[in-house]
Amino acid sequence: MESVNTSENASEPPSSRFSHFVGTVIALLTLMLPLLAIAHYSAVDPPPATLPSYPLSRSTE
Repeated sequence: MESVNTSENASEPPSSRFSHFVGTVIALLTLMLPLLAIAHYSAVDPPPATLPSYPLSRSTE
């Protein structure tokens, strides 16, 4: 019967510091870009809505 030692046969190499940094940057961009886009476009005030003016008809009685 064969015994498998997990410490000798690691299927994944240890992760590097660079990959942690890239993952952190991607996570921060994922969280911040939508918030920045919402803040940018919601800061623009739309022009005031004007109602069309219709002349009132005066009845002469």
